[in-house]
Amino acid sequence: MPLFARRKESPEFYRFFKNVLGFSPRRTELYHIALTHSSSSTIDHGHRINNERLEYLGDAVLGAVVAEYLYRKYPMKGEGFLTEMRSKIVSRKSLGNLARKMGLPELVEHQRGQEGSFKSMGGDAFEALIGAIYLEKGFRFTRHFIVDKLLCTYLDIDQLATTDWNFKGKLIDWGQKNKKKVTFEIVRTLNRDREGRREYECRVNISGKPRESAIGYTIKSAEQLAAEKTYKALMAELDKAEEK
Repeated sequence: MPLFARRKESPEFYRFFKNVLGFSPRRTELYHIALTHSSSSTIDHGHRINNERLEYLGDAVLGAVVAEYLYRKYPMKGEGFLTEMRSKIVSRKSLGNLARKMGLPELVEHQRGQEGSFKSMGGDAFEALIGAIYLEKGFRFTRHFIVDKLLCTYLDIDQLATTDWNFKGKLIDWGQKNKKKVTFEIVRTLNRDREGRREYECRVNISGKPRESAIGYTIKSAEQLAAEKTYKALMAELDKAEEK
């Protein structure tokens, strides 16, 4: 019998699927795993059971669906625009906001009292949820679910297209204009789970002096997040200096 098969579903569990997701789950054990953070892992035959494997699967499915959606929605746009748009949609910040709008974090099993330590918990659970839906319903259902229920309901894609994102490019441009050398440094690599999935911490250096740092699942995303934090900090410093 599956590890979570005997868990009694709460009314909130079924209301979430019916009212927010629009369907009733059959393989409920999959969704319980999807909603189990690594801090609340259970052990089954020597293996830690949590949502990290489903998160890995959901990340791949979500990326493929979003890439196809953008390819069809913007037939005249180039590869650079499409890549940037996909990055905006599947970023930790975007997925975290999406999860909060859906009320997903409230359903995630995790160690209570440490919510501040789990900033990506909602976004991770969202990807795990996509992985669970894919395993139960298949790719066609999951694709329609992501596009119709999520992208078109919870995200304003056209507004997102006009939102600044390439802070790395903006920061480099600022450095060139102000004769400051901007470099990006990977300060450490973090192993997140037993499957070897990693996170990277990147730091921005300006003329050799360390500035802001950030953590991402890829070096590129970590650099982008660190660049955003640094650029916004620089702009705030400039605004403050002008007020004096």
